[in-house]
Amino acid sequence: MRDAKTFTGYGPPMLPVTWATVRLFLHVLAASVWVGGQITLAGLVPGLRNLAPDAPRAAARRFNLIAWPAFAVLVVTGIWNIAAENPQFGTSYTTTLIVKIVVVAVSGITAFVHTQARSRTALAVFGALTGVSAILAMFLGILLASS
Repeated sequence: MRDAKTFTGYGPPMLPVTWATVRLFLHVLAASVWVGGQITLAGLVPGLRNLAPDAPRAAARRFNLIAWPAFAVLVVTGIWNIAAENPQFGTSYTTTLIVKIVVVAVSGITAFVHTQARSRTALAVFGALTGVSAILAMFLGILLASS
């Protein structure tokens, strides 16, 4: 007879799913949408421009429908992560955390400015700043999670 704690009935049981697992999963999922979506959209823009002049704008508007909720999930789960970790201030962890919070804010602010931009130059500059800061925030998050 199979042991109720194992998936197959043989060997050790799976790792337990905890609130920490759910918290980290939601954070990584939202980061994947926010960061990965920007990288994907950046790669699609040149081809979309060839289809129709307004195609990049239409794709960006559709992306915003999932990107901004993902950003909100990132902020909520980020606050949840900080509360759960209860970091001690004055450490290299909290210095890195503060840098990450600033970079996340830059990512959100530049993304918002990008949505309001009308010139090609402003779209390019704020799009690039958003992408770079989002990638850096993801890197800093991995750095924090692996410490």
